[in-house]
Amino acid sequence: MKYKWNYQPPTPVQREAAKALSRELGISPILCRLLQERGIRTAAEAKRFFRPQLSELHDPFLMNDMEKAVERLNKAMGRKERILVYGDYDVDGTTAVSLVYKFLQQFYSNIDYYIPDRYEEGYGVSRKGVDYAYETGVKLVIVLDCGIKAVEEISYAKEKGIDFIICDHHVPDEVIPPAVAILNPKRADSTYPYEHLSGCGVGFKFMQAFAVNNGIEFHQLTPLLDFVAVSIASDIVPIMGENRVLAYHGLRQLNMNPSVGLKAIIDVCGLADREITMSDIVFKIGPRINASGRIQNGKEAVDLLIEKDFLSALAKSNQINRYNEARKDLDKNMTEEANEIVDHLSDLSERRSIVIFNEAWHKGVIGIVASRLTEIYYRPAVVLTRTGDMATGSARSVSGFDVYKAIEYCRDLLENFGGHTYAAGLSMKVENVAEFSRRFEEYVTDHILPEQTSATIDIDAQLDFRDITPKFFFDLKKFNPFGPDNHKPIFATLNVYDYGTSKVVGRGQEHIKLELVDNKSNNVMNGIAFGQSSQVRYIKSKQSFNICYTIEENTHKRGEVQLQIEDIKPSRNF
Repeated sequence: MKYKWNYQPPTPVQREAAKALSRELGISPILCRLLQERGIRTAAEAKRFFRPQLSELHDPFLMNDMEKAVERLNKAMGRKERILVYGDYDVDGTTAVSLVYKFLQQFYSNIDYYIPDRYEEGYGVSRKGVDYAYETGVKLVIVLDCGIKAVEEISYAKEKGIDFIICDHHVPDEVIPPAVAILNPKRADSTYPYEHLSGCGVGFKFMQAFAVNNGIEFHQLTPLLDFVAVSIASDIVPIMGENRVLAYHGLRQLNMNPSVGLKAIIDVCGLADREITMSDIVFKIGPRINASGRIQNGKEAVDLLIEKDFLSALAKSNQINRYNEARKDLDKNMTEEANEIVDHLSDLSERRSIVIFNEAWHKGVIGIVASRLTEIYYRPAVVLTRTGDMATGSARSVSGFDVYKAIEYCRDLLENFGGHTYAAGLSMKVENVAEFSRRFEEYVTDHILPEQTSATIDIDAQLDFRDITPKFFFDLKKFNPFGPDNHKPIFATLNVYDYGTSKVVGRGQEHIKLELVDNKSNNVMNGIAFGQSSQVRYIKSKQSFNICYTIEENTHKRGEVQLQIEDIKPSRNF
């Protein structure tokens, strides 16, 4: 893919402000400029950003309906009613169910959990789930990471004498379900100071409020923060504000003393004995938890996450790892088939979106395939398959474009939909697919901006190799954890040369291991360029070139810095 590099040099005023902050903090003006881009202007704000404190978490009772939710939960426990913890089958839902179930089980035994089957029941609260609750004597359902659109299902439950507390973070419709309490920071009437919590994050705030109300010390909640960090990373929610506090302390918990189930996953995916980052969750831990719901049933993920015996957890983790291997094979085959369909679209060059439908595709992997298509073609993508007489699917978006609003524009064609700015799920009658494709394309064409239709790399700062000192890297690491709204900085260095020792590596000779110099210092910088071996001939030609990269710790040589090269361009092209 050819990337366009986007770099806006700081203005003289911005440079001076960064230098002033640098003198106060004792860190590089380049890093101070990055702080300013994140809205951090003072030394006090920077210190809070670098060292988030759990005391900065918002009062959970600021969330609408929190008092009602805690009162109903207390009443259920006082009456010894059966409680069901119900959640979505993805990472956010299964971690949320695990957190709430594990915490409440310490104080109450008449409690069960339920994850709907992706294939039999679909997304969210199902009639089958309500019937299970009724048949097992449940009087209160705590539903997590879904439920905000389940008006009919929760009305049905109410007729059966079952109350619901909804803990969700998806955008509500105008009509909301008849639940006892709706905890959702995206409510139109929300009074909560932070709207970007994950579903698991909303569950955590509920447990925090329950703990406050019942005189339970906060330290009894902190072992559960590893679940919250996994949900924040996997659900791709912003990592600023309250989410930064939760992710920072959740990562510490994950690294120092993870829950037994997560420890087993860490062992199985080869992350033991190294510092786990948000990126490790996104690419290694999260996909394994997700694989359970994609290939089999998400309940197996909860079984693992709440397991107390490590050997049992390891056996369950190995099973989930096998699901993940099966998921990879499905993903590869379906992506190849999807590319084949897209390549043969007669109007591909004119289209601003991609909508494809294949009746035979595996429902559990279509979201991943949609993500692949947005990466390859850089357009919002909807991938659909058939479930009974319905077309069900997933949508993914490109940076800056709200795919949820595009789907909402077509709502009269849909049976159900829900999601976020960058990811959504939807279902419709099969006969509506063609009209949906036309209408979705119409909305995207009218609303997408030119800069959102090409692959762009935003450069945060231009560096010389002499800027990359051990102290610079030490201070840069304080920006962790990285994610949306606090992305890992991408730097550019111009006019670099091969030191003479760069070479192609990898099983398929697809990567380049680089040793580079620039003309400003004697530093030889190590780098790795994944999947860019086609550039090696130019690199070895002794001509200068430009690189953009992130700065990483070399996992093979502890303490050494390595550049992870995002893109390489001839010097004349910057």
